[in-house]
Amino acid sequence: MAGAPGATFNPSNTIVNRSLADAFAADIRAWIATRDEAALIRALRSPCSGVPHDVAAAYAVIASRVGPLIDTIGRERLALPAPDRDAVLRFAARVATVNETTEIASHFELPPQTATNDVDSGSPFELAAAAAPDERASVRARQTHFSASALNAYAECSRKWYYRYVCSAVEDPGSSASTYGTAFHAALEDFHAEFPEPSAEHEAAMRTRLEGYVNWAFERFRADFDTAVEVELQKRRAQRTAVRYVDWLLAQATRAPFTVIGREIAANLDLDGFAFIGYIDRLDRDNATGAVTIYDYKTGSIATSAAEYRDKVREFRDFQLPFYYWARTATGDRVTRLALIPLKDALLDVQPISLEVVPVAAPERTRGDAALGTITVADLERARARMIEICRDLTSGALQQFPSTTDPSACTYCAYALACIDKPHDERERFGR
Repeated sequence: MAGAPGATFNPSNTIVNRSLADAFAADIRAWIATRDEAALIRALRSPCSGVPHDVAAAYAVIASRVGPLIDTIGRERLALPAPDRDAVLRFAARVATVNETTEIASHFELPPQTATNDVDSGSPFELAAAAAPDERASVRARQTHFSASALNAYAECSRKWYYRYVCSAVEDPGSSASTYGTAFHAALEDFHAEFPEPSAEHEAAMRTRLEGYVNWAFERFRADFDTAVEVELQKRRAQRTAVRYVDWLLAQATRAPFTVIGREIAANLDLDGFAFIGYIDRLDRDNATGAVTIYDYKTGSIATSAAEYRDKVREFRDFQLPFYYWARTATGDRVTRLALIPLKDALLDVQPISLEVVPVAAPERTRGDAALGTITVADLERARARMIEICRDLTSGALQQFPSTTDPSACTYCAYALACIDKPHDERERFGR
């Protein structure tokens, strides 16, 4: 079959496939002559390349974003089954060894160029009978465990969840912003391993060591940035943010001494037979009371107030901290606070968005934009019940449709936006073109 990994091109229609072979050879020659990436991508997507159509399309998209196609294939950006991987690497190897004197047909095992393609142009032909459409089938989640990220994706846009967790569609290769977050998380993990109990007497050492950990982390992830300039810019941004982070740590330690008892700690939880897994960025214990605070580092945009984040939990649009709460409660911790630590803006002081866990809701006495608020155990119970309900829906096998979100902002950084024909239109862009 044409395009099967490891197989030669075997035309079933000599007229059509001979034209495909000619076009393929022309694209290869264009690439030899001018190193035209567009021609090479067309060749990859041709049935003559021996690469499956969906794999070729995926590499074409990635190459258009991150760099030359051959380099992208060499770095094996996609996790593929062995036959598909071999087919892509075989194509790359043939391209790497082709030159002006190479016989394209034999090099890529195309149909012989001397093949006879003459046919009687007046001969009749018959159309194939229309195939009966497949019956619509339901969809069932395939993962053996769930995560708060998966449920957040489903809550934000069920179609995004379908593309990512059912179709295993091509994911965005990432950006400097996401790599910045990964590197900063790694630096803070190393830092708190050395300084589990921040204090003013160790201030100079803390600042020096965190600067070193940031430098080392960004060196470790240097290859994931697009350019050396980006590495330096993001590293300097992290260094400025790290200064403010230490300022906040020292203020916290002065007000109420604490010990960091967990860094990137696994959070495993069984909810009514559904296994959940995740990782908590930081876990603190108050030295005086023994109360535990769960922290989640955020290097992207987050809620700007405690009330806004609490509303997201109540409206089942964020399950991260509720999941962590129940996971740590199950281990016997007395969790009294859930907090997001914003690390995006190096020009602003670090001011966590914190929710104190209380048994009963009290009248709000702080302004609506305050960084400190409360959340009741009942709110967290409802979040847990909703998590179980979503898992039951996703594993029931009854879901047949996955509508797209109605919120245009959810599409801004979605890796599947180009493939979604039903994505909502942002009214603000009506006159933007």
